[in-house]
Amino acid sequence: MSRELILTFGFAAVLVAQATRSVWDGVYTTDQAKRGQELYGRECAACHGSDLSGGESAPPLAGAGFLSNWTGLTVGDLFDRTQKSMPQNTPGKLSRAQNADIIAYMLSANRFPEGKNDLDQQVEALKQIRIDAEKK
Repeated sequence: MSRELILTFGFAAVLVAQATRSVWDGVYTTDQAKRGQELYGRECAACHGSDLSGGESAPPLAGAGFLSNWTGLTVGDLFDRTQKSMPQNTPGKLSRAQNADIIAYMLSANRFPEGKNDLDQQVEALKQIRIDAEKK
C-alpha cells in the first residue's frame, strides 16, 4: 500500500471520527429555536430573507441551497463561519449563545428534529455533529 493511500485513508478516518452525531439526532430544543427565530428576524432576515431563502448577496439558510452548501460539513463549521463573519456589517457582534440560538432556528427551518438539550456553544462539541441532508 502506498504512503499516499495510507495517509489519505488515515485522514478520512479522522474526519469520520470527528463527527459522531448528526443533525438528525435532535441537537437543539424547540425553545432555543424560538429564541433563534426572534434573533434571526432582527439580525439576519434583511440579507438572508425572512424565509431563510437567501438574498442578492447572501446564501440560503434553509432548503436545497443550504443543504447543498453544508452537507458533509459540521454544525461546528457553520457556527465558526457565523461567529466570525456575521452579521455582515458587524461581524462578531452576536454572542456565542445568540449564534447557537440562530443556528438552532436554522436547523428547525430545515426540518431537523428537536431534542432535549440546547445546541452547544462550543465549536469543539459542534464539530461532533454532521450536517446530513438525509437521515442515515
